[in-house]
Amino acid sequence: MTGHHLAVLAEEAFQRHGDYESLFFEGRWLTSGEIHHRSTVVAAGLRAHGVRPGDRVVVMTMNTPEVFISYRAIWRAGAVVTPVIFLQSEAELRHILTDSGATAAIVSPELTALFRAAADGLDIAPFVVGKNYADLEAGEPGGIEPRADDDMAALLYTGGTTGRAKGVMLSHRGLWESGRGIDLVNRSGTSTRALLPLPLSHAYGLIVSIGGLHSERRIVSVLQRWFDPVGWLELVAEHRLETSPVVPTMLQMLLAQPLEKYDLSSLQSFGSGGATLPPAIRAAAEKAFGVTVLQGYGCTESSAVISAETLTEHRPGSVGKPLPHAEVSILDPDGNEVPAGADGEICVRGPGVMLGYWNDPELTAQTVRDGRLHTGDVGRLDEDGYLYVVDRMKDLIIRGGFNVFPRDVEDVLLEHPAVQIAACVGRPDAQTGEEVVAVVQLAPGQQATGAELVEFARGRMAKYKYPREVAVLDAVPLTSVGKINRKAVRDLFRNPH
Repeated sequence: MTGHHLAVLAEEAFQRHGDYESLFFEGRWLTSGEIHHRSTVVAAGLRAHGVRPGDRVVVMTMNTPEVFISYRAIWRAGAVVTPVIFLQSEAELRHILTDSGATAAIVSPELTALFRAAADGLDIAPFVVGKNYADLEAGEPGGIEPRADDDMAALLYTGGTTGRAKGVMLSHRGLWESGRGIDLVNRSGTSTRALLPLPLSHAYGLIVSIGGLHSERRIVSVLQRWFDPVGWLELVAEHRLETSPVVPTMLQMLLAQPLEKYDLSSLQSFGSGGATLPPAIRAAAEKAFGVTVLQGYGCTESSAVISAETLTEHRPGSVGKPLPHAEVSILDPDGNEVPAGADGEICVRGPGVMLGYWNDPELTAQTVRDGRLHTGDVGRLDEDGYLYVVDRMKDLIIRGGFNVFPRDVEDVLLEHPAVQIAACVGRPDAQTGEEVVAVVQLAPGQQATGAELVEFARGRMAKYKYPREVAVLDAVPLTSVGKINRKAVRDLFRNPH
């Protein structure tokens, strides 16, 4: 069987470390043996309920131990993990369920109503944690279904410029190698006690969990159902936790708390990803917590991680050196490599590069050329090989660590009968990093206020996506060829007078 099978990786991790208290969740410890045994039984249960190798199984839950169990069970059954973040609107979720062709879904009780509404008329068997999920655990343990290195292990949906999320196909080997890269970063320190506040249904959370399976040390994890800063601080103090993967907005929320009330002396480091970390926030966090904040960089299409800083190799402003599985090039618009220190598009080659976009060979061919993933991000490599991200994708908005594509917002605003043209941009925001804002031009004879349009979009989009402000203009700025002039729109919000 392939050496890069993620179920084999999980099996080897259990054999290496044995049975110990490995996961704390809401007042209860789970042992590694319990998690391993339950995953073997759930794998057999999925097969008994008709899940076949290559089938997509949606996992849409809050952070619970069943996420770890289900991921391992799905891989063990030879199926494809399809994580869905629970902030989706009904329409967005229905697109993912339909597009993926999922045959089964594992769902949190509080998300059941949303799932059933989105899955109406679709042949998808739901297994609700705490309810009929027990049906999957009713039988005997099952073995590991063989899979090849380049077989799909996960299908992750990411916001699309076409107005619909697109599925990113990631292989067993790609995720295996990417997880090993995360573990190599962690080996530069001594931390073995981690707090996990990130959504495990996101690429960042997924790869952090795979990284733990590579560890040579016994890792103890404390899981938050969903990040809240007070709970985070209490858990660090209670369990003497040493590290935590975060996104910058989490750091900002933590810094606003009365930190002196908590014993945080056990903390050694943070791993920050998901969005660019402002230097001022990094400095404030390092001072307040007495830790080293290590930045990383990647995207869903690269199996989540491309580069990362370590405790022994870090440099102000950089996102670390490329990890062993990722060969990074900085290219000019003609596809030529630029000298060290010069800006260009960040491109990456290696096993972590996606297999492609699900059901979209044309977009795949545009994005992966000559084996290189074109990230669309602008960056540079210095002479020592440290990577710097100069700017994220030209139009991408990163709000609180979540990607928002302007076209998604514009498409919704254009559904309003009064709107003729819509343009969405990000506005710098101290709390969220960027806030989603938009301008519109109304059709002749129509009337609508900005507040009305905010409410219109709010009812049709995920909570993190809808615009918090919509300005009604006489004319939306356009370029000489009739395209929306986003720079001019951004300037309107930055210089409103």
